[in-house]
Amino acid sequence: MRPGVVALASASLLVLGAAPAGDPPLPARMADTGGGTQLITAVAARTGATTGTVTWWDLRDGRWVKAGSADARFGSNGLVEGSSRRQGTSTTPTGLYDLPYAFGIKAAPTGTAYKYRPVHRNSWWCQDNDSRSYNRWTEPRPADCRAAESEHLISYTTQYAHALVIGFNYAQPVRGRGAGIFLHVNGRGATAGCVSVPVEDMRRILGWADPARKPHIAIGTTGGPTAVTRY
Repeated sequence: MRPGVVALASASLLVLGAAPAGDPPLPARMADTGGGTQLITAVAARTGATTGTVTWWDLRDGRWVKAGSADARFGSNGLVEGSSRRQGTSTTPTGLYDLPYAFGIKAAPTGTAYKYRPVHRNSWWCQDNDSRSYNRWTEPRPADCRAAESEHLISYTTQYAHALVIGFNYAQPVRGRGAGIFLHVNGRGATAGCVSVPVEDMRRILGWADPARKPHIAIGTTGGPTAVTRY
C-alpha cells in the first residue's frame, strides 16, 4: 500500500493490549501465536484508531517475555477484519500473519537474520488485480502490471528504508483484497494500510527477528470482534 500522509494524532502513552497486573502476558491470552517462539503484536484501542503499540515478544522457558515495544501507526481509515478487507480502503487488516522476508532501500541492520532483499531502481510491488504478479515483488515490472496500479519501491525512501513483508493475502492472493502490506518505517502520518514504527525501532525489530524461530505478527484491537486475543 502506498504510505499515506494523514496527520498523526498524539501517540498514547497507554501500552495497548496490556493486562492488569498479575495477568498472563498478551501472547499467552491469544487464541494462536503462529507456533513459533517469537511474536509481534500490533494493537490499537479501537478499529477507528490510526495509532497504537507494536510489541515484540520471546517465548522463554514456556513464558512470553516482552523484548521491546514502539509507538505504531495504522491505516488512515483504521483497522478492519482481514478476511473482509477491500483494496484501496486505507485500512490495516487484522489477523495473524507470517513474515515472509525483509527488504529495504538501505542496507540490512547489523544482526539481521531474515532474508533481506535490496531495493533497486527497477523494484516494484505489483498491486494490479489484472496481473499474474498481483501482490508480488517484481523486478522489473512486467508488462501486465500497470505502473499506476503498483508501487515503485525506491520512491518511498523514508518508509522503505527497512521493512518486513506481512503475509496478508500473500500465499494465495485474493484479487481485490489488498496488496503490499508491510511493517515499515514511519512516514509523515498514518499509512495506507501498513503498520509503521520509528526507524530505530524498525532496525531493532530486524536485528531481533529470527526466521528460525518462526515469528508472526498479530494485528488487532484491545477488544471487540477484532480483538488481538481472538487471532
